[in-house]
Amino acid sequence: MRIKYLYQLFLSHISILIIAFMILSLVVAQYAESFVYENKVEELEQYGDRILADVKNNRGEQALKEYDRVLSARAIRFSLFDNKGMIFYPYSGNAPRFQPTDEEWENLKSGERIVVKHEIKRFDQEVSLVALPYIENGSLSGGILLVSPIKGSRETISEINRYLLYTILISLSVSLLLSWILSSLHVKRIQRIRNATSMIAEGKYDISVPTSTIDEIGELANDFNIMAGRLKKSNEEIESLENRRRKFMADVSHELRTPLTTISGVIEGLKNNMIPETEKDRGLQLVSQETKRLIRLVNENLDYEKIRSNQVKLFKEKIQLIEVFEIIKEHLELQAEDKNVRLEIASDADAEVYADYDRLIQILINITKNSIQFTESGTVCLRGKRGYKETIITIEDTGIGMDPEEVKAIWQRFYKADMSRTGHQFGEFGLGLSIVKQLVLMHNGEIDIVSKKNQGTTFILKFPEK
Repeated sequence: MRIKYLYQLFLSHISILIIAFMILSLVVAQYAESFVYENKVEELEQYGDRILADVKNNRGEQALKEYDRVLSARAIRFSLFDNKGMIFYPYSGNAPRFQPTDEEWENLKSGERIVVKHEIKRFDQEVSLVALPYIENGSLSGGILLVSPIKGSRETISEINRYLLYTILISLSVSLLLSWILSSLHVKRIQRIRNATSMIAEGKYDISVPTSTIDEIGELANDFNIMAGRLKKSNEEIESLENRRRKFMADVSHELRTPLTTISGVIEGLKNNMIPETEKDRGLQLVSQETKRLIRLVNENLDYEKIRSNQVKLFKEKIQLIEVFEIIKEHLELQAEDKNVRLEIASDADAEVYADYDRLIQILINITKNSIQFTESGTVCLRGKRGYKETIITIEDTGIGMDPEEVKAIWQRFYKADMSRTGHQFGEFGLGLSIVKQLVLMHNGEIDIVSKKNQGTTFILKFPEK
């Protein structure tokens, strides 16, 4: 059976309130009744003590008549009885007769008082009674019986109970209203989170629910917003990666198709003797170049995946920085001349870097190649110096630079700042800088970019000392 949460809350509140009011009403009614009867009995005992004291002092019948007149005004009757239980005052016999039980009579003989808060069997009406023994020379000589109807007491108790009932009904009504309002409020807050969850399930991540810190539901809403924000960010990253993957696959397909077409054409030409002897060497050289290009594409992807899965092991050693710069300059000088770019290197004479030699060369070639690619008739400068417990390498160019959005995206896999970048030895597939960053991090180093549009770009690398 399905019961709405609103009704569950409401019924639980009402059940608790009803039980609480029932217990409270019983306790108050019992206390009121006991309080009224206790006061009545205490009053009878006080008058009995006074009368008994006057009897012991032989005040006489006149004193008893005064007591009779005073007590009659308070609806109290008293009688004096002897050691046989016979009432000898008042003489008229209009007072209720006292008929104690055997147990009560034995208690009187032993000097104990008889107190009955509520008695109806021995009298024609409901009464409270008190019997005080008169002990003389160690034996019971008689006693005093005081009887008071409890009609007035019952009316007082009924009045108290009536006002208590009114109070309970009013309190219960107000409690019902407040319970319904609070239950509805909580259910609405939960319903908002539920609706938002349904939207998340439909793929709509741009959603937020009101939060608070007053209770767990508010904290749940805050956690939900955090979750929704992270899901939105993850979804955006997935979509961005998927778009780049599609673009990458299109670029790779294009890159593969061109060399494969070239290789296929040359092989067919050689096979069918369609290429002159003087052109065969050139054809074979073209096949070799295109084959190397395909190998580079595969190697870059393999390198990236190996780095991401921690399958690359580094063999670090101290390397003279100026020697590394000279190797980079020698390797890329022809490409720089083709772009009319001047390569400059500068380093402290004692500057060393603690790194894996092959991976350091790979890092610097990727970045320098990237700088040359985006520089036309300018300068690319490699500098190195010692810092505080680190080696700092900067690669600065005077190229076209990047805007802030490109700087943020430059490390992403498959990203290309210039989509026309094809046919180059390094970085042509949008993986070079992603690999560079992963390799620098594997060295526990840092890499940063400072770039302005049309003002050039500077790569800053920091490698910690051994």
